[in-house]
Amino acid sequence: MTNSPSSNRQHTGQEQFLTILSREEALARFEAALFPRPLPTETRAVADTLGLALADDVVAPIDVPPFDRSNVDGFALRAADVADASQARPVRLALNTETIACGTVPRLPVLAGTATPIATGGPLPRGADAIIMVEHTHPAEAGVIEVRRGVAPGQFVSSAGSDMARGEVVLRAGTVIGSREIGMLAACGIAEVTVARKPRVAILSTGDELVQPGEPLPPAGIYDANGPIVSAAVTENGGEAHFLGAFPDDEAKLEQAMRDALAAHDVLILSGGTSKGAGDVSHRIIGRLGKPGIIAHGVALKPGKPLCLAVCDGKPVIILPGFPTSAMFTFHDMVVPVLRRMAGLPPRVDAQVNARIPFRIPSELGRTEFVMVSLVQGQEGLAAYATGKGSGAITSFTQADGFIRIEALADHMPAGADVSVTLFTPQVRVPDLVVIGSHCTGLDLVMGELSRGGISVRSLAVGSLGGLAAAKRGECDLAPIHLFDPKTQSYNESFLSEGLELVPGWRRMQGLVFRPGDARFEGRGAEEAVRAALADPDCMMVNRNQGAGTRILIDQLLGPARPDGYWNQPRSHNAVAAAVAQQRADWGVTIAPVAHAAGLGFIPLTEEHYDFALVSERKQRPAVQAFVAALRSPEIHAALERAGFKPAV
Repeated sequence: MTNSPSSNRQHTGQEQFLTILSREEALARFEAALFPRPLPTETRAVADTLGLALADDVVAPIDVPPFDRSNVDGFALRAADVADASQARPVRLALNTETIACGTVPRLPVLAGTATPIATGGPLPRGADAIIMVEHTHPAEAGVIEVRRGVAPGQFVSSAGSDMARGEVVLRAGTVIGSREIGMLAACGIAEVTVARKPRVAILSTGDELVQPGEPLPPAGIYDANGPIVSAAVTENGGEAHFLGAFPDDEAKLEQAMRDALAAHDVLILSGGTSKGAGDVSHRIIGRLGKPGIIAHGVALKPGKPLCLAVCDGKPVIILPGFPTSAMFTFHDMVVPVLRRMAGLPPRVDAQVNARIPFRIPSELGRTEFVMVSLVQGQEGLAAYATGKGSGAITSFTQADGFIRIEALADHMPAGADVSVTLFTPQVRVPDLVVIGSHCTGLDLVMGELSRGGISVRSLAVGSLGGLAAAKRGECDLAPIHLFDPKTQSYNESFLSEGLELVPGWRRMQGLVFRPGDARFEGRGAEEAVRAALADPDCMMVNRNQGAGTRILIDQLLGPARPDGYWNQPRSHNAVAAAVAQQRADWGVTIAPVAHAAGLGFIPLTEEHYDFALVSERKQRPAVQAFVAALRSPEIHAALERAGFKPAV
C-alpha cells in the first residue's frame, strides 16, 4: 500500500503486533537467520565489474612494468661514467646510433663512454643503469653530448615488477572494484575476474489504490512511488533490481506473484500490507512460502514500526511500510546491511557532523525515532532543521541532508541540543543561499532563476515568525515574511530587529476560498461570508499553522470564534485549497493564485506584502546580491505578474 495511510488503516477485528522488537534485536535475528551463507559468484569481463566485489584474490600474472623503463626523456648511460661530472668539468659521451621510444626494443648495448637517447617509457638498453635528463646535458660536436652533473645508479629508472611483481596478490577478495582497480587489472593484462554476483531482488508494490506514473489518476488513487524508489535504492546498494509492478489486495493473486518472484530471485521486497489490518494480506502469505517464516513483525522504530522481516527457505523477504519515508528509512537501516552482505560489499559507512537543533522536536516514548533534517550554517556552527513532513512525504529524503536519532527513552529533543547528524551524502552540501520563513509559489520563480544560474538555494518553510527567529540567529540569508501590524496598519517593517533590513518582494491577495456555487459565500463580501459561515454549524473551515502570517490574519478575522475545523492546521496555501476542493472543508484562507489554480471561488480579504528580512551582514554575499538582482529583474517581474502577483518595486 505504497505512499498511503491504507497500510496503517484500522479495521474491526484488526490484529495487533504481538511482539515489538528493538531495532538492534530485530536486525540481529534477521542476520542470524540468513548468515553464514555461501557467496554466489560469477565471472565477468573487467569492464563490467564496476561497483562489484571481488570473490577471489587477484594475483599479478606478469611483472608491471614488464621491463626496466625510463621515467623521463633523456639519455640511457652508465652512472659510473658520469660520477665526477660537473658544470666546471663536464663528461663527454658518444651517442649510440639508435633512439629508444615507447614500444621500441633496444638493439645496441650501452658500452662504457656511450649513451643512448631514450623517451619516457622506453625500455632500458643492455649495459645502462641510469637516465640523465635531457636538460642536464649539452650537445657538443656531432654524435657527442656533454653531461654536467652526476647521476646515481637506478636514477629515473623503473625496474621490472616495481609496480606489481609476478605472483603478488594485487587485489584482495572483497575489494570493491572502482576505476582504479579496473586500471590495475588492465595493466596486468587480466580480461576477466570472478566477482560476487549481485543479489537478484524482486520488488512488488501492493495496494488497490496504486497507479503507475504516466497513467490517469482516479479519485482516491495515488501514484506508486515506492516501486521506483526502492528499485533505485536496491541498485545503489549492490542489488540487481527487478520491479514487477503493483498488485491489488487480492490474497490469492498476491500469493502467486510472491511465489513466482521468490522462485526467480534471491530477495523479495514488498511495500505495504504490513499493518495486520483486515486488508493487509502480505504478512499472512509469508508463513506459506517457506521456513522459518517471519523473524520480526513490528520494530520499535519511528518511522517504520510495521516493518516485517522474514526468511523463506534461505531467502530474505521484507515487507516495508507503505508510506515512502517509512519505507526508505527502514530499507536503509534494516535491509541495506543484509543486502550489501549478500553482494559481498563492505558495510555502508555514513559520514557524520555535529549540529544544533533550533526547535524542540517531540518524539514518541518507547520507539527509536529517526528525524530527517536540513542543515544550514549558523553563527555558531551548523543548525539542523527537522523537515517535519511526516512518513508519507517523499520530498523529505530529497530535501534533507541527513537524520538524527532520538533514543527510545526520550520523549523529545530539546531546542538548542547538540546532536550528531548522519549524512545521506559523503559531505555537507552547504548551499550558496539559505531562505527560511514563509513559503510562496512566487518564491519558486525567483529561486528557479538562481538555480539556472548555477546558484544552489535551500528554502525551508517554517512560517514568518520562525523565519525571523532564524534570521536573528544568523541561520539564513533571507527570511520571507508577511506580518501585519495592527498598531501601525502596515506590513513587516515593524517586525524587524537590529541587524535586519527589509527587501521589498511582491503583493499578493489573500482571500476566502470556497467551492463555486456555495450560497453561504457566493456573491458575498468577506465579512458577510464569514458571518454566514459562523452561523451555520455544519460549515467547516480549514485553518493554517501557528506562526504563519495567514494564521494571524485568520485569527483577526474570527475574533474569539472557534468554528468546526479550526484545529485543522495545514502548513501551506495549497493544502488549504485541496481541503476545500476535496470537500474536507467548506472554506479557508489562501492566496489568489492558488485558489484560481484549484478552480475555487475567491473573496478578496486584503492585499498583503510578501517581503524579505535580510540579514544585513550578509547583504554583500554574491548569492544574496544575485537574489536581489533577480527579484528586481524585468523577467522575474513578468513571471510574477503572470502568476498573479504584483511586484513591489
